[in-house]
Formats: sequence, structure tokens, C-alpha cells
Amino acid sequence: MDVLDRIVAAKRAEVAAEMRSISMRRAIELASSASPAHPFAAALAAAAAPAIVAEIGGSGVGAADADALARGFAEAGAAALSVLTDERFLKGSPRDLQAARAATPLPILRKDFLLEEYQVYRSRAYGADALLLMARLLPPRTLTTLIGVARSLHMEALVEVRDAADIERAAACGASLILVNARGGAEGTAPIETALRLGEALPAGSVRVAAGAVETAADLERLRAAGYQAVLLGERLTRAADPVQALRRLVAGESS
Repeated sequence: MDVLDRIVAAKRAEVAAEMRSISMRRAIELASSASPAHPFAAALAAAAAPAIVAEIGGSGVGAADADALARGFAEAGAAALSVLTDERFLKGSPRDLQAARAATPLPILRKDFLLEEYQVYRSRAYGADALLLMARLLPPRTLTTLIGVARSLHMEALVEVRDAADIERAAACGASLILVNARGGAEGTAPIETALRLGEALPAGSVRVAAGAVETAADLERLRAAGYQAVLLGERLTRAADPVQALRRLVAGESS
């Protein structure tokens, strides 16, 4: 059993356990009564390209930290936030998302291993405005369904791709908001080069987001010139001693 198989098995068990305390019917009710979603793609389009999606979560981040980071990232120029909510593998928590939601009106992306409709409803109830779906993790029919459920809740689905096959699958399933995970490139290939190469294959009219490809302000400019409307900054910020200051410096055009 490979890593993804273990993740899927663990996540399905987690969802089954959650459904024993919160039924599908109740999950739908909670999602339907949540405050209106904040437009995710529109926020990216309104920001200076490339818009910044700043990530919150991982080891050592609790609800209080998520609150402070959400406020700090908003002040530093982020157009949206990404919050890790998987506890076992990503060391995040839904509580972090709820804390970030209470701290700022910025649109929030839920980053987790989302496999079932139930999780989409729970995402809306937690306060997520968009959710990450992995093209290689989901059968085409399931990916299409989850995109549709998200849209029915006025949420948006950011579909992650790592290669040309993922791009083809995402496009066939109706994805219009696509994240290129540049860490999935060939060994020895710089992530920025992977992002630029895969960007050429993205569907016309799609909103293009890059992840794992930014180390310097020059990288941001190269992605902008290649047609990327946004970048998701995860590890680039989380490994910094002061993530908020690191974001300010990048936005200001400084490399470190």
C-alpha cells in the first residue's frame, strides 16, 4: 500500500466516524445555514497579478496562531488564505479554519484530502469558501460530482494537477480553477520550470494558480508573465521565522 492509498483509507475511516456523530442530513443543514461564501476566484482576479494565497497550518499552529496569521497575512497583502485541516497527515485542524474565518473576511481555501460529498458540506459549515480537490486522487465521476456540489453551495473547487494527465482529467471534469503543484516535476527540474511548462497545457480561460514554484520575487514575475493569476505560498512561508514578514518582503519585490 503506497502513501496515497494509506491516506485514502485513513480519511474514509475518519469520515465514517464523523458521520456517526453528524449525519449527512445534519451536515447539509449546517452547510445551508452557514454565512454566505466569499468569492474566491473573484478575489484573485481583483488583486494585482499574481495574487497571493497564503497558507496557514502544519506543526505548531493552533487556533490562536491561525487567528494571528490570518490577520497578518491579510495586512501583508494576501488576496486569500489556504488552511490545512487534515490532522493526521498535514498537522492541521478544522479549528484553524474556523479561527481564520473569524479573523478576516478574506476568502479561505480548505486544504485537505477530500474524497466524498459529505466533506464538501462540512467544509462549507466550517466557513470554507473554496476547497482543494486532487485530480489524481479522485475518479473522474467523483471529481465531477464534488465540483458540482461545491458550486451548488456557492463555493469554488481548486483542482490540483501535477502532470499533463492530471490536466486532461481536470479539464474533462469541468475544472475552471486549476492549481499546478510544481513539486511534482521530473527529478532535477526546478519547480519554477515545471510550473511554466505545465502552464502552457492548461485549458484556455481557466484561472491558473501555481504552488511550490516561488522562492524569489523574480519567480513571481515569471509566473505572472506566463499567465498565472495567483500563487499559493505554503512551504515558502511556513519555513520562515516570521511568515508575515516573509510575505511582506515578497509582495514588496524583495527576495528574502
